[in-house]
Amino acid sequence: MGCDGGTIPKRHELVKGPKKVEKVDKNAELVAQWNYCALSQEILRRPIVACELGRLYNKDAVIEFLLDKSSEKALGKAASHIKSIKNVTELRLSDNPAWEGDKGNTKGDKHDDLQRARFICPVVGLEMNGRHRFCFLRCCGCVFSERALKEIKAEVCHTCGAAFQEDDVIVLNGTKEDVEVLKGRMEERRLRAKLGKKAKKPKAAESVSKSDVSEETPGPSKIKTGKPEETSLDSREKKTNSAPKSAANGSSSGKAGKPPCGATKRSIADSEESEAYKSLFTTHSSAKRSKEESAHWVTHTSYCF
Repeated sequence: MGCDGGTIPKRHELVKGPKKVEKVDKNAELVAQWNYCALSQEILRRPIVACELGRLYNKDAVIEFLLDKSSEKALGKAASHIKSIKNVTELRLSDNPAWEGDKGNTKGDKHDDLQRARFICPVVGLEMNGRHRFCFLRCCGCVFSERALKEIKAEVCHTCGAAFQEDDVIVLNGTKEDVEVLKGRMEERRLRAKLGKKAKKPKAAESVSKSDVSEETPGPSKIKTGKPEETSLDSREKKTNSAPKSAANGSSSGKAGKPPCGATKRSIADSEESEAYKSLFTTHSSAKRSKEESAHWVTHTSYCF
């Protein structure tokens, strides 16, 4: 028990009472929320992103978290709702010209004003230090104070001019009630996206099947043209069957035409054409010359045999 040297213990040293509730300093909590990453607990540096619940992160930390989803990470609970990089929005922040950072206190002889923020509202000029409510737009990522959106009511972004709706406005580092409302919106948005993807899949399959059917069965306009590329298989088979019949009819009639592959060649002299028509060909007797009449040099005329 001790008590050596005449020490007298007091009651609070021997009897353990209920622990006092530790109160969190509000100023320190605001500094942690608005100046440090909610995932890696490092100082916020550009590019800065925000999730659908209004928490601030470094983009590098979010990418590392998505690549390494190990269960050993204790800070992974803060970003468990982030499934892909599409679930975060890169913020467009306006710098505060009065903020010097660590440049003004290099020697340590000056007071650091923790209420001085790095970023401000581009419309009203309020500092983003947690004293005022700030929000951002999911469509473009621009950050404004809630006072600016209430005083200047518009359906278009004040900076870039992008159109937005009420669902696109997300409060940064809001209260528990704000987080619950944003969580409900997030779940509804993701459910709508899933239903939209499921509805698109059968439509895509139907369009593919319709295109296949249109390629296999041509329409009536294609059949009438009679082109070999557009005719159906039945018409091609009919043409091939009628080809030998037409060739046989042509040979019997004696008209000039291309003979079939298996047919023998016949001379123009044996045909029943007129003598004027036969004289046009070199095989006619009038076109032939004797050796005495022919020249002794070689020419490229049709009379040289």
